[in-house]
Amino acid sequence: MLEVRAPAVAGMFYPGDAAALRREVAAMLDAARNGPAVGPPPKAIIVPHAGYIYSGPVAASAYALLASLAGRIERVVLLGPVHRVWVAGLALPGVTAFDTPLGRIALDQAAMAAVARLPQVEINDHAHAMEHSLEVQLPFLQTMLGEFRLVPLAVGGASARDVAEVLETLWGGDETLIVVSSDLSHYLPYDEARRVDAATADAILHRRSDLAGEMACGAHPINGLALAAHHRGLMPHLIDLRNSGDTAGDRDRVVGYGAFAFTKEG
Repeated sequence: MLEVRAPAVAGMFYPGDAAALRREVAAMLDAARNGPAVGPPPKAIIVPHAGYIYSGPVAASAYALLASLAGRIERVVLLGPVHRVWVAGLALPGVTAFDTPLGRIALDQAAMAAVARLPQVEINDHAHAMEHSLEVQLPFLQTMLGEFRLVPLAVGGASARDVAEVLETLWGGDETLIVVSSDLSHYLPYDEARRVDAATADAILHRRSDLAGEMACGAHPINGLALAAHHRGLMPHLIDLRNSGDTAGDRDRVVGYGAFAFTKEG
């Protein structure tokens, strides 16, 4: 019988009504279309995962770069940090599809089986049931790519090498896109957050794999992507760097957001 993960944060982090969600995503993407050019279409992106009112415009700046990939991307490998249920390594869900207000996304069962054999990967539906870091990316991906198969990975304490091994297993070719979901600093005053996030962005742009949790809540998947990107010759580009004080919140305690694209040069 088909087992499907239902949306957990629709109506909270983003609109639960399909028409309203389409309008909001389209508006953010339209506003982002004149952002910086990075050359070839990205192989991987890093995007934030707060409520759309806060981080959506920053995420849209990276998703807008995928416009030429609709119909070409067959598989999205999506990694994000766990916020509710801790896992030692990486967790796959046991379901066969994820639902959003925009429709159903089938999971790539063959790809999931390939990485499930790795010792750092477990099957854990509890880690996915209420996890927003992956879910909030799905309407953007559905809007930009149309049909694709998903490999969702909730990342806990996995090392950079653990994550990089999973990415190498799933790397594929031009049909595979890698998406890492991560916010940056949390609850710092505005000016301090800008300094911390600039240092974190610099580390990502130098493909460092030693980010700590206070720099990015998705430090573990980012570190793994940095290691794999270095091995594969991907070059990172900063697309957008803001925080909630720039988008929709006050400036006393802000959350940092960054958008990055990794492209194959030459």
